[in-house]
Amino acid sequence: MPEWRRDPILDRWVVVAPERSQRPSDFQVERSPRKSGRCPFCPGNEANTPPEVLAYGPPERTPDTPGWHVRVVPNKFPAIRDLPPDAGRRGPYRWMNGMGRHEIVIETPEHTADLDGQSPAQVAEVLRIWAERSRQLARDPRWRYVQVFKNVGHSGGASLEHSHSQIIALPFVPARLQRELAAFVRYRRDTGRCVLCEMVAWELADRQRLVYRHGGFVAFAPFASRFPGEVWITPRPHTSDYTTLNAGDRLALAQTLLGAIQALVKTFDRPPYNLVLHTVPVGAREADAYHWRLEILPRLSITAGFELGTGCYINPLPPEVAAGWLRDQKAYGKEKTNDPEQTGQHY
Repeated sequence: MPEWRRDPILDRWVVVAPERSQRPSDFQVERSPRKSGRCPFCPGNEANTPPEVLAYGPPERTPDTPGWHVRVVPNKFPAIRDLPPDAGRRGPYRWMNGMGRHEIVIETPEHTADLDGQSPAQVAEVLRIWAERSRQLARDPRWRYVQVFKNVGHSGGASLEHSHSQIIALPFVPARLQRELAAFVRYRRDTGRCVLCEMVAWELADRQRLVYRHGGFVAFAPFASRFPGEVWITPRPHTSDYTTLNAGDRLALAQTLLGAIQALVKTFDRPPYNLVLHTVPVGAREADAYHWRLEILPRLSITAGFELGTGCYINPLPPEVAAGWLRDQKAYGKEKTNDPEQTGQHY
């Protein structure tokens, strides 16, 4: 039977319609054939990208040469550009020039399509460079929000196979993030607690939607999932700013992220997906009310007229079913231990 479910953060409604699907094989997407030819992100092709802004590698390495293990370059075809401020009005309309910063994070020197084949240490380095670039960009007074995201597969918006993610610095805080922060602040004022902390505590106790857990991080299918197989990853301790993670935190997060992605890959046969980081806006008031998270959004269904017209979503896969399918997969690097705080566990 269909059921309307409300997202407690954004007051967004989703209808879960389980009659539309029964098995993981019901969620098959058309895949683009692998492309041949020279990859600009592979070692030895550094001259095919703009000059790097940051790279991790041996200290003796010369910039824009091989030897790196994570590398950040400006996007060669940016959606926005590093411009001085300029804005105005045209009748009822406000405008500003297309200022911003658009960068590419080349996540590994190996020509691979996704994170799932990399080690936790390598993924932790990707998480580290996301944080370092976010901190550096946030120091520029022009930028109000730094968005980290990753597109995988043709349906997910990826144009190159080599594993990479993107960082965009914006001169404003997007309306969605403003609404999120306001919701966190309002919930804390009303209850004295954090809404995402409350959600995590419920999921840990209820366990129906838990997917994976490692150290201080939890992966779960949200109650009002918009997409089949949607997974959120968030720290159990209340933390507003992603960039404050230490090395141990990043390694634990890498393990959790790998556990979730590998489960998705095995369950849905390498689905296209988007990975999106939600963190506190730069210089936000009452920033400590916010609680950051990563969202993994598989692209296994089509967003069509109803979603575009109403802002509501139709999800044919109940998150409880999705979480059960994902839990059936083996965790990345699972060790033989009964302590879920010491090693990743599927439930």
